[in-house]
Amino acid sequence: MALPSKAHSRIAGTVAYEIRRHLQPPCAVLSEVGLRLAAATCVQADVAVTCEPADTGRLISAPVLILEVLAPSTVKDDLGVKVPGYQELPSLREIWAIDSEQRSVRVWRRIEEGWQQTLPIRAGTFRGDVLGSEIALDELYATTGL
Repeated sequence: MALPSKAHSRIAGTVAYEIRRHLQPPCAVLSEVGLRLAAATCVQADVAVTCEPADTGRLISAPVLILEVLAPSTVKDDLGVKVPGYQELPSLREIWAIDSEQRSVRVWRRIEEGWQQTLPIRAGTFRGDVLGSEIALDELYATTGL
């Protein structure tokens, strides 16, 4: 696996900070966290939120929000493998995919009929339903130069 770009790391760190500001215990934001998608499939999410009790295990089992920072070397796996796998997790309510090379965010939300995906969001804000607040792209990309 290739090392992440500085933009990728800056976005992941900024997002984790922004998410943490909106959470109340027992919910927590975790970076580079392991998730089990199927009996024999584990993946690592860039950032995830869970409200399950803290423990010493390596995997979380009930994320409510997962975020992937997209890079050219990972976008195919992130969108083609991880997102569909994440959508099978019963606890998950929202997925964010944030591009590390251009200002663009895609959001998937669980609705009664399944999953609803936004068009790419390139400016302004988007609603973080799990957080109950608006998220500004200017904040997510503040330290990247994008």
